Amino acid sequence: MSPLETLLQALSALASDPQRERILVRDILGATQGQAIAAMMLLFALPNALPMPPGTSAILGTPLLLLSLQLMLGIKPWLPRAIAARSLPKQSLLDMLARAAPWSHRAQVLLKPRWRPLTGMVAMRGIGAVCSVLATIVVLPIPLGNMLPALAISVIALGMLQRDGVWVLAGTAIGAASVALVAGVAYALVKAGASLLLQLAG
Repeated sequence: MSPLETLLQALSALASDPQRERILVRDILGATQGQAIAAMMLLFALPNALPMPPGTSAILGTPLLLLSLQLMLGIKPWLPRAIAARSLPKQSLLDMLARAAPWSHRAQVLLKPRWRPLTGMVAMRGIGAVCSVLATIVVLPIPLGNMLPALAISVIALGMLQRDGVWVLAGTAIGAASVALVAGVAYALVKAGASLLLQLAG
């Protein structure tokens, strides 16, 4: 069984637990069962790459940012108690798994070990830096600004999991495009806000 299949099965079991109404961030983190930091990043990035209820990015974006910074600094992954205690409705997780299933099946066919230097220890710091920038955008309250950066991190994390440097490179390219897009949106919003203030002042 591939690392991706293992993760999705663990997450499905968590979301199907009848004794849970909400899923804690620490529960999601525990679903990795000691796997690599890439697995944790994928679990927190993937929901943000899919249409989810408002507020999801605020709950899952902060741990994603912390994990990305830890990857950049070479620190063993951990989350503060206040963040680990955050939660989201169980149904939101079930909906995410249903939307992700077709996409994950296609990804597993395409993923394979190649271009391994891009997934090695030396490259991890650079990947962490890239993901830190993208995760910061996910956390920011920019309209529709979280999905593309989260998709980029998901692609990078999948590449790290399966030792596929092509996917890491593709995720980085998606990330660069998302930064440019979000910068354009932010500039347009600031420009519109400044124009409105000038009109009100006039």
